Amino acid sequence: MSKPRLIITLGDPAGIGTEVILKALAQRSGGECNLTVLGNLDLLIDRYQQLCQQMSANILANPADLNIIDVPLSPAIRDGVKLGEGNAASGAVSFAYLDAAIDRTLAGEFEAIVTAPIAKSAWLAAGHHFPGQTELLALKANLDRFGMMFVGVSPHTGWTLRALLATTHIPVAQVSAALTPALLSLKLGLLIECLQADFGLESGTIAIAGLNPHSGEGGQLGREEVEWMDRWLEGERERYPQYKLLGLLPPDTMWVKPGQAWFGTHSQPQAADAYLALYHDQGLIPVKLMAFDRAINTTIGLPFVRTSPDHGTAFDIAGLGIADARSMRAAIDLAVELVERRSISVKLMAS
Repeated sequence: MSKPRLIITLGDPAGIGTEVILKALAQRSGGECNLTVLGNLDLLIDRYQQLCQQMSANILANPADLNIIDVPLSPAIRDGVKLGEGNAASGAVSFAYLDAAIDRTLAGEFEAIVTAPIAKSAWLAAGHHFPGQTELLALKANLDRFGMMFVGVSPHTGWTLRALLATTHIPVAQVSAALTPALLSLKLGLLIECLQADFGLESGTIAIAGLNPHSGEGGQLGREEVEWMDRWLEGERERYPQYKLLGLLPPDTMWVKPGQAWFGTHSQPQAADAYLALYHDQGLIPVKLMAFDRAINTTIGLPFVRTSPDHGTAFDIAGLGIADARSMRAAIDLAVELVERRSISVKLMAS
């Protein structure tokens, strides 16, 4: 099997993307995949030289040793980038990086994209009206069936956390209206396809959250569960008999068992193979409490693999040399793993 071909975007040049990438690549042998970094070469070299003043150069990969695709920038945009300050210039740069990476990946040059963090406000300032990188990836891949999933491997127990969001970057006030039987069926179907193709789980357990406190308390604390969500879940159980669908679980207790599995505080936590949360904070507060420095954001449903660290641009510490690269290393490792698994799945289906 040929080595997975990964392209890594540098993200917002005013943030910590370059730092965590150079740190992560310095700690890799590089033998199991072919890595290419995409970004502006001048900015990359500038950041490398600045970081070398803060730490030993041995901690950083030298750009001279990397495969790099240079993205040219106009002098005005280049001069407008200020370290530690997300603005229209840095937003234009990070958008250009991802746009170019998607084009090359769709053209068959790469099998996976690993994205460094961007600032949504900087994209907006640059005139790019996307809630995040996920939505641009889906648009350019011509998809309306995709999902935002978070994966992390516990350093304490080795247990794998998998959590999918039914809705993502929308106001809380819009969540109830956005949730429909069709949307939940789409997300659950995507999750099951991902478990099968990317993780080899032909059967298993999936925990699904309720929307309201105590999952509505029989309609006393919200009506969505009793009016349609319970009925929807019964239909999905008939549709996927090979999976045990738990729910609708009270959101405040759904994360107890995964917490025990992550930290090893219970001998038999009986955690599920995957979790479906209904809105952003319902899923990401517990995920980040458990795995902030290790979780990976992966976009499921794409024709290629996409992973990203589960943290932001951290403008406040950009250039200080103190950014933690563990999530970026994990994002690269997961991208390699998923490309290899998909390749094996394709070969098995063809045989």
